[in-house]
Amino acid sequence: MPELTIRPGHPDFLDLPWDEPLAEWETERIVDLPKGISRHEVRFVSYRQGIYAVKELSTRPAHQDYAVLRALEPIEVPSVLAVGLVERRTDDPTDERSAALITRYVDHSFSYRELLAGAGFGVNRDRMLDAFAGLLVQLHLAGCFWGDCSLSNVLYRYDGPSIETMLVDAETASLHEHLSDGKRIEDLEIMEVNVAGGMADIAAATGVAIDVADLELGVDISARYHGLWAELAREDIIGPEERYKIRERIHRLNDLGFTVDEIDLIPSGDGSKLRIRTRVAGRSFHRDRLYELTGIEALESQAHQILSDLYYYQAKEHHHSDSGKAIGAIKWRVAQFEPYLAKLRATEGVGDPIQAYCDLLHHRYLQSSAAGYDIGTEKAFASWLEAGRPGIDPVTDA
Repeated sequence: MPELTIRPGHPDFLDLPWDEPLAEWETERIVDLPKGISRHEVRFVSYRQGIYAVKELSTRPAHQDYAVLRALEPIEVPSVLAVGLVERRTDDPTDERSAALITRYVDHSFSYRELLAGAGFGVNRDRMLDAFAGLLVQLHLAGCFWGDCSLSNVLYRYDGPSIETMLVDAETASLHEHLSDGKRIEDLEIMEVNVAGGMADIAAATGVAIDVADLELGVDISARYHGLWAELAREDIIGPEERYKIRERIHRLNDLGFTVDEIDLIPSGDGSKLRIRTRVAGRSFHRDRLYELTGIEALESQAHQILSDLYYYQAKEHHHSDSGKAIGAIKWRVAQFEPYLAKLRATEGVGDPIQAYCDLLHHRYLQSSAAGYDIGTEKAFASWLEAGRPGIDPVTDA
């Protein structure tokens, strides 16, 4: 029997046939789910507590994978949840079957091959590249050198009008107190080569000529990464009458989803001006704000969109004071959010009700703009159903 390290709140996994190679498992717990290409054997198992992914690999990278994922969890860097580590008794710890990592399956997630289905994959290209660049920025801010960043090592999930990316494989990653510019550039260079290789593989598999394959995808990701990094690292110089620019700077970072952890105000020149330097804590500003106000859990861009609906409701109901806004948030959840979430859960074909609510809000906005007035959520819901629940599904509509 192997040695298992399992986190509380999850199954003990003792009923799985650990003495057999993962590829040969025939347990009834195995479920067949879409997955991306991996150099390791990966299978999914179902329990009352949920679905879990089991990845077979050698002992040392399994320990590294587990340790890095656990370290990224409390600082909220988007990554899969590591719940267990399995070490099989073997004389060769480098054997690819000497260990296994257990992670929680990410609901509503999909691989890059599903996202890239179709020529050019349309509107999802920009969303994916922005999300990919954002993930790398968050990792580097946390001092994480990935070492093997590629399309296959990322999971994707639809997040309001955006796409969220999550780190999956951390076996080559390492954590540092601070990541140097040189290490950041090295990570980007590895990413560009790996992404080009992934696009070449897709071209070969689909019969597309290599000279028309999107081999510059990684270069595009790097360009977006540098733009976002420059925004976060920017230092502004302000004069005595420009203190309002401090608040503008915070709002700009909040709009990007980042929570500002600290602001340094450093005297500059003759002391009459200040240099503003900001440090961000993570990309969860709107998610945290929505949960603080309503107790609703959502992804970052979903939360941004839902907060706009809440603020509109508060303004329409004339809840302007702090106490009025708190009461308005409660009323909005009871009168608006929960009833429509229940309707969406009961609607056939809706897999993610939070995302469907965001799709409904977007549809309401489009219909109201076309009509020249606010048509209201009830009318928008009926129109949304009649129109076939329009919304961007990256798996089927990419």
